[in-house]
Amino acid sequence: MATEARILAPLAERMARSEEGLVPGAARSYPAVRAQPEDDSPLRTPFQRDRDRIVHSKSFRRLKHKTQVFISPEGDHYRTRLTHTLETCGIARTVARALGLNEDLTEAIGLGHDLGHAPFGHVGEAVLDQCSRERYGIPFRHNEHSLRVVEKLERRSGGEGGGLNLTEQVRDGILRHTGHDPPRTLEGGIVRLVDRIAYINHDIDDAIRAGVLSAGELPRDEIDALGATGSQRIDRLVRDLVAHSAPAGQIVQGEEVGEAMDRLRTFMFERVYLGPAAQGERSRIERMLGALFSHYAADPPPPVVPEASDAQRVIDYLAGMTDRYAIRVFSDLSVPQGF
Repeated sequence: MATEARILAPLAERMARSEEGLVPGAARSYPAVRAQPEDDSPLRTPFQRDRDRIVHSKSFRRLKHKTQVFISPEGDHYRTRLTHTLETCGIARTVARALGLNEDLTEAIGLGHDLGHAPFGHVGEAVLDQCSRERYGIPFRHNEHSLRVVEKLERRSGGEGGGLNLTEQVRDGILRHTGHDPPRTLEGGIVRLVDRIAYINHDIDDAIRAGVLSAGELPRDEIDALGATGSQRIDRLVRDLVAHSAPAGQIVQGEEVGEAMDRLRTFMFERVYLGPAAQGERSRIERMLGALFSHYAADPPPPVVPEASDAQRVIDYLAGMTDRYAIRVFSDLSVPQGF
């Protein structure tokens, strides 16, 4: 033990000194601000520990079976909520490194930002929101539920309470990656913007693969401004983001590129996200999730946390489902079972 302490002590000092290269506006890893104070690790920064807790969580593993855009895709190469998360995280780390910001914090926020997404993508979120408002008078927003997942529903190894006990900066970035209020850290601002950069471009790729769009149908002015391929567009958007954020001291896009991306996003909503292909299963999803909601509202499942209200118990259970688990439960409740 004495030899171990002698080796680890200078490692901890070196980790702390490594942050001297961060720009003035970057978030510092120390001191860690958690709801439940913990001793620091000699090998990992507080944000690295948050990252590992997220990656080892059950809700993170479930993302591989949650829809991104296309419901239960037959092909192996369509994105899921998990692959979207990983692509977002990779781009966000690149931006953080280029700007001299805290990569560990950026990575942890990126990996945790969609943990609370409902099954069946944005259609599932909309159905769950509608049901929750009609039954309980409360909205469902995936960013707010993602925060609930890490604060309440997940448990650290050994069954310890209090969720994952993540740092304040990571929890803020998860909550504010979408919505009206901007994140309090520049690193959270990176994830908020890169989330859009990632999904717009990989969803174009999936839409073309699915035959929903052809490359020739993409809006010409926006493609000329951003690039003909997904990798070209992402590179253009990231370069623009870094070039304008560095002198501004905040996470911003250039006017020309930012407006082109917004127009491309509008196009994707009109042609893909709200188009007939992605919405083709909407009525079935509405019927299925609506029936599951009604069933569990009448007979709430056991609470994950003891103090949960009936509304929270129902929403926690349904939002935590993967696509295929929701289908299986619905089938079990709807299809007559043989004796």
